[in-house]
Amino acid sequence: MKKLFFVGVGGLALATTAVGADISGAGATFPAPVYVKWAEAYKAQSGTGLNYQAIGSGGGIKQIKAKTVDFGASDKPLKPEELSASGLYQFPTVVGGIVPVMNLPGIKPGQVHLTGELLADIFLGKVTRWNAPEIAALNKGVPLPNLPITVVHRSDGSGTSFVFTTFLSMKNADWANKVGASDSVQWPTGLGGKGNDGVAAFVKQTAGSIGYVEYAYAKQNNATYALVQNKAGKWPLPTAPSFGAAAASANWLRSPGNYVMLLDQPAAAAWPISSTTFILVYREQGDAAKGAEVLKFFDWAYKKGDALAASLDYVPLPANVKTLLEKQWAKSVMADGKPVFVAK
Repeated sequence: MKKLFFVGVGGLALATTAVGADISGAGATFPAPVYVKWAEAYKAQSGTGLNYQAIGSGGGIKQIKAKTVDFGASDKPLKPEELSASGLYQFPTVVGGIVPVMNLPGIKPGQVHLTGELLADIFLGKVTRWNAPEIAALNKGVPLPNLPITVVHRSDGSGTSFVFTTFLSMKNADWANKVGASDSVQWPTGLGGKGNDGVAAFVKQTAGSIGYVEYAYAKQNNATYALVQNKAGKWPLPTAPSFGAAAASANWLRSPGNYVMLLDQPAAAAWPISSTTFILVYREQGDAAKGAEVLKFFDWAYKKGDALAASLDYVPLPANVKTLLEKQWAKSVMADGKPVFVAK
């Protein structure tokens, strides 16, 4: 039976295509571009299709818990106790980075510099114009326009928001006390857009605006982005090497429940708002064949999908981490006491 393959990422021109959808997933928009690329290539090689709905991490968590999809996807990792309570297991797929994007006439990508503390003050509504002294002090010689700042944020439950607001909480005590880290944020100010593509579209349409999106969306929209000071005091570009530098600093092999956060890593070259993204599946599968198909897809992605991920500026997981995770699958995803899939 033919079904529709749909990924709601209009800004990236990922259209609706008819394929045989044999497995289904829903959730994070952060990794949607690479999941689309993987699904197209995997379908061509295996004949197995994927119906992935990019509805935000909150929606992905909700749908997997409701058992309406074969897997959920979330940029917000679930803590081990929540995984256990829900009977779920999670594993990461790729690494990327969240970048502040702006609509500032006359300003080039990477020309504006912002610290995490100042970024939080902007999203708190405490700094309201682009030529404010706080921004000008960091950007001497940059022709900052005399424009009001319009904050653009996510309107949906979002793992990207969770990662971004976690970073703001780490860098600004006022943000931590008044707003905090959440996937469903009570934003002090601004406009809400649905998904990474919704935020990118709002920023593109609004002079003087600032939002935050996964780097692939900034790249595809030719967006102007700000550089953010990292823990080492440097200003790296948001690129695959700087996301990789953050990934290399993480303790992947000793993280219970695969709960890994890549924020504010100490490496001099690390992008400070780097993130990994996760897949959620049930430990006990009601349909062994369907559970196996999900793991076969990500086994293929681990082994064959690195070049496609890199073409979109995502960073593949380190090889030893992928090997570790595939060994976990054989012990963590079962049906009637037997593993549904054993990677070779």
